[in-house]
Amino acid sequence: MKLSVEISKYPLTEGDYVAAIQDFIDRINAYEDISVITNYMSTQLFGDFDTVTNALNKELKTSFEKHGTSIFVCKFIPGDLQAKYGNK
Repeated sequence: MKLSVEISKYPLTEGDYVAAIQDFIDRINAYEDISVITNYMSTQLFGDFDTVTNALNKELKTSFEKHGTSIFVCKFIPGDLQAKYGNK
């Protein structure tokens, strides 16, 4: 089963919040089996359901441990919307 996810991270920190966001994006981009599109408002992930959710499970935990409290807003949509609608 394929999965599409749109995710936004809001670090609740007084430190460098941009670095905390970029760290998450860089770690997600390291997964070869996940297609990642990043824009100014969110990051979109496309791939196999288990691959994407396992990566998110690991990287969300790492973000909390490394950068403290953050809010992640996620939309999970079954199917590969990138393949269906393209990168517009």
